[in-house]
Amino acid sequence: MLYVLVGIAGILGASARYGLSLLIGHFTVGSFPWATLSINLIGCFVLGYATHFLFKTTLIHQYAMTALGTGFVGSFTTFSTFSVESVELLRAGFYGYAFVYIVISLFGGLLMSYLGYALGTRRLRLFQKEDAS
Repeated sequence: MLYVLVGIAGILGASARYGLSLLIGHFTVGSFPWATLSINLIGCFVLGYATHFLFKTTLIHQYAMTALGTGFVGSFTTFSTFSVESVELLRAGFYGYAFVYIVISLFGGLLMSYLGYALGTRRLRLFQKEDAS
C-alpha cells in the first residue's frame, strides 16, 4: 500500500511540477531557468515545513508522510534538471546567469528550508498548546 501511495504522490508531484513550469514559462523570457529555480525553492520550503510540523503531529498517517515527502516533493523538485540547466548555461557562455542560478539555488534552497522549518516549528508549538488545552 505504501508503494502505491508514494507512486500516486509522485505522479501528482511531477504533474504539479510540469504544470507550474508551463505557467512560469509563460511569464518569463530569456535563458534563465526561472521555472526550475522557483519549483525547487518552493519544494525546499514545503519539505522544511512538513518535516517540522506535519510529520511531528498525529494529523497525518505515517504512510501519508512518506508519500508527501518522498513521492510528492521528491518528484516535484529536481536536482538533475538544476544540474543540466547549470551546465547548459555554462556551455552557452552565460557565466553570470549560471553563477547566479547556482548561488540562488544553493543558498535560496537552504533559506527556504530554514523558513519552512521555522514556520513548522512555530506552528507545532501553537498546535501543542491548543492540544494541551
